[in-house]
Amino acid sequence: MTDQLIETFEDGIATLTMNRPEARNALTGELLAALSAAAPRLAMDPKVRLVVITGAGGAFCAGGDVKGFVAGPTGDAPTFDQRVNGLRNGMDLSRWLHEMPKPTLAVIPGAAAGAGLSIALACDFRIASEDAKMTTAFSKIGASGDYGGSYFLSKLVGPAKARELYFTADVITGAEAARLGVVNRAVPASELAAEAAALARRLADLPTVAIGYMKKNLAVAEHGTLSETMDSEAIHMVRTMQTEDHKAASLAFVEKRPPVFRGR
Repeated sequence: MTDQLIETFEDGIATLTMNRPEARNALTGELLAALSAAAPRLAMDPKVRLVVITGAGGAFCAGGDVKGFVAGPTGDAPTFDQRVNGLRNGMDLSRWLHEMPKPTLAVIPGAAAGAGLSIALACDFRIASEDAKMTTAFSKIGASGDYGGSYFLSKLVGPAKARELYFTADVITGAEAARLGVVNRAVPASELAAEAAALARRLADLPTVAIGYMKKNLAVAEHGTLSETMDSEAIHMVRTMQTEDHKAASLAFVEKRPPVFRGR
């Protein structure tokens, strides 16, 4: 347990709040370990229908702790391969956020930079304050980037714009991020909490099992052929049509009433 990550759960919604407001929620080993432990656990918990990740104190996450980079490791320095393996294992957090069989939502009240931005990009949905500041940031410290940001940003804005945002590390606002497609929605800061809560509720009320299979289909579509995508769709369509949610929603449709999904 750590006070650097606050975890709450209410009515199907699990919220992970990065809690280092004095450092704009910059990532430490302790915070990353807590996030990395929480993501797979929440992904596998049938009570959880949505995972929200956000930051305390008006920021999302300023990325890696640069002061820690300057100080360097304590004790015996790890080898190159050990450092690569350690970072790669930590970066699995982004894979869990992107691939877990339920929706994920990043709520971005302010600064999102470097690995912090990458973590937000890994989620299915992003809602931001219009004046939130976002940047890839890596080129400013002579680093190349991590936590899947180059993959996610290229998918969202295309390779040319992704190169521009990575090479220049230009700062964009939440409003501009919405225009570019980096975030799904940007709202005035005073409305973010209410809008994020409404979006979270809507996502949590979706047919969770079907959403998980939709994510699998979309992942195949990103990299596979039309035939592979259709095979995936056929398998998952039949599986979802066997769920309680499908049967109950079909009856609700016939009876002209709203469906109630229970994630089963």
